[in-house]
Amino acid sequence: MTVLLVVAKAPVPGAVKTRLCPPATPEQAARIAAAALLDTLDAVRATPGVTPVLALAGLLGDAEDATDLTAAVAGWPVLPQRGADFAARLAHAHADVAAAYPGRPVLQVGMDTPQLTAVRLAAAVRRLGVADAVLGRAADGGWWALGLRDPRHAAALRAVPMSTADTGRLTWLALTERGLRVAPLPLLRDVDDWADAGAVARAVPGGRFAREVAAVRRGLVVGGRR
Repeated sequence: MTVLLVVAKAPVPGAVKTRLCPPATPEQAARIAAAALLDTLDAVRATPGVTPVLALAGLLGDAEDATDLTAAVAGWPVLPQRGADFAARLAHAHADVAAAYPGRPVLQVGMDTPQLTAVRLAAAVRRLGVADAVLGRAADGGWWALGLRDPRHAAALRAVPMSTADTGRLTWLALTERGLRVAPLPLLRDVDDWADAGAVARAVPGGRFAREVAAVRRGLVVGGRR
C-alpha cells in the first residue's frame, strides 16, 4: 500500500503565504493556507488504498483553524519535519517514512495545490506502480508531487536548489542520474502569490480555499480597493 505523504507547515500568521500580503493581511494569508491544507487533506482522505502521513513543521495548535486541522488529521501519523533547509526536510521526511513503513512506495504532496482531487491522486499512485518515480511539475518551474517506489532515493533532493524556476528540471535530472525511470504527472499551478491564488480559486470554486480567497476580495471591495 502506498504511503501518501503530505508535507506541510502549520498555518501561523506571519509564517506562511507571506507573498499573498498585500492584499491579504498575515491573518488572512494564514487562513488561506489553512484552507488549502484542509482541502488537500480532504483529497488525501478520499483516496482509496493509501496510508496517509503528515510531515509537519510547527504546531497545529498555533495555527489558524487549529481545531479543524487537528480534527482533519486525527488518527494520522504526524512526523516532525527536521533539517536545516527545505531540501533536507523533504529528504528526512521520506527517510522517516521509509523507516516506519519499510518496502512501501511513497507519494508526497504539499499544501500549495488545493485543486488536488482523490481522482488525481489515485492516478498518480497507479502511475507510480509502473515507474521507479513520478514527478508532477508546477507551472512556476518547481514541482507539486514526488513519488518514489523506494523513498530512500529522496536523498537526491539534498543537491537540488528548492523554490527556483529550475527546481523541477533539476529534480528530474537528479532522479534519472540515479538510474530511476521517472514518469511525469500533469502540470499544475501551485499557490505562491495573489495571482496564483485567484487562478486556483477559479479552478476549484467550491472549496474552502476559494471561499477564503473570496473573503479577502470582498474586503478589498468594501474598503474601496480592487
